[in-house]
Amino acid sequence: MSQRRRLREHVIDPIVAITVTLAVLTLIGGLLVLLEPPRPGTAISNVIAPDPSTGPPSEPSIGGAPEPADPAPAQDDYGSGKLGSWQNLARRIASEDRIRDTLMFNGIFMFGDSISVQDGAALERMVTAQTGDSIASHDWSGEPASAAVDALAEWSHRYGLPGRIVMAVGTNDIFDPPAFAAQVERTMEIVGPVRTVYWVNVHAGRFKKSATVRAADERNSAWINQQLDQAAARHPNLKIVRWAEYLATQPSGPATYLRDGVHTTEPVGQDARNTLILKAIQGH
Repeated sequence: MSQRRRLREHVIDPIVAITVTLAVLTLIGGLLVLLEPPRPGTAISNVIAPDPSTGPPSEPSIGGAPEPADPAPAQDDYGSGKLGSWQNLARRIASEDRIRDTLMFNGIFMFGDSISVQDGAALERMVTAQTGDSIASHDWSGEPASAAVDALAEWSHRYGLPGRIVMAVGTNDIFDPPAFAAQVERTMEIVGPVRTVYWVNVHAGRFKKSATVRAADERNSAWINQQLDQAAARHPNLKIVRWAEYLATQPSGPATYLRDGVHTTEPVGQDARNTLILKAIQGH
């Protein structure tokens, strides 16, 4: 019995003590790891990344969505970059009651992009004050002409159309200019030969872009405007509101009228553009 006692005291008990001590140290170490705050740069799972459409963009596009600072020439045939996602951007769409009232009194339907989202309310007040006509607007930031014409087709099917339509879109088509002409033809087919379409031509030359991209913006804007002129030669009821020509003839240049090379300054640029639209509607 004394040999067993000595064996337990000198061999077995120390081994058990060491084993228990190691287990306790391991448990404490694990708890410290769990309680330690993550260090900078540590990857954390289950964290939702910011939505690119609401996070800080590297450079705002025409419609406000993020885009790369400059497009890679090898990936872009037209030099202005690619149209970003626009479906969740700001919009101004008339209520159904306003649409029906405008149609009842043969007012004006207007379809626009982000410039009209900014300027549309002021234009509506100006037109109503000067002519007594009401405007029902469908303005959506970032949209190309194809989306605006889709909205025109939907309103035509659902409500019918008044005698005058303002199309203030095309700026976002600088990213794919060849697609624009077909949208003008779609518009004229929808409205028919009796109603009048007033189409605001475009100027884009984003100030924060490189000289190469700005030159592409201006070249593509001229391309779109040329397609508008060609369509007007085929359709007598298509009237061009010559915003691009107005800017080109101003002694101070476009910077006085455009805050970023696309959207109007307030009130100078906004008033100038809206006045051009009003005068076209009035037949001046």
